[in-house]
Amino acid sequence: MLPVQPLFVVLLVGLLGLFFFGFLLVRRTLTGLREGYEDGQQ
Repeated sequence: MLPVQPLFVVLLVGLLGLFFFGFLLVRRTLTGLREGYEDGQQ
């Protein structure tokens, strides 16, 4: 087992959190655009 540096773990968790936040933001934006598009079609 390699010794894990705390800084590396913090950096990894931060990147994962940022990626997850970005994914949620993009998904919410896409659903909002699709709903607006469908409302415009009617």
